[in-house]
Amino acid sequence: QAVPAGSHVRLNLQTGEREAKLPDSKSGDRDTREERRRRRYRHARHWDGWAVDVDANSFTSQELKKALAKMKESEKAERKVSSQFLKQCRDVRKKFRPIEQLKEEFEKLNMKMETDYEIMVKLISKFNSSASTLDEKVAALYDLEYYVHQV
Repeated sequence: QAVPAGSHVRLNLQTGEREAKLPDSKSGDRDTREERRRRRYRHARHWDGWAVDVDANSFTSQELKKALAKMKESEKAERKVSSQFLKQCRDVRKKFRPIEQLKEEFEKLNMKMETDYEIMVKLISKFNSSASTLDEKVAALYDLEYYVHQV
């Protein structure tokens, strides 16, 4: 589709449509409400190979019905995609449990589950402790290096 020189062209990532817009007026004067309304109707959509006429009064009822039907179709498609996404989120939540629940279950088995942060705090306190031997401090530094590397 031919587009007048100097037009602004973009690909709308939300709708997947290619859009073209005539450039804004070059005068620095403030636009009147009517000029802003006309400029809104100047957007040309080239996805289907049709372009909107500059004159806002030139729409036929058939064109308006087509545009409305297309809007309803895209809305239905968006709803379908969002409902599928929500379903996937629920499926993922069913597969995993919160860490608090896991900690409670491990405590019932007399096992203590620690996060990396908690382990790092213990290693730092062991390193800073005056009661630790040189070998214990070196081992704490090696272990701490492993956890810090992961972060």
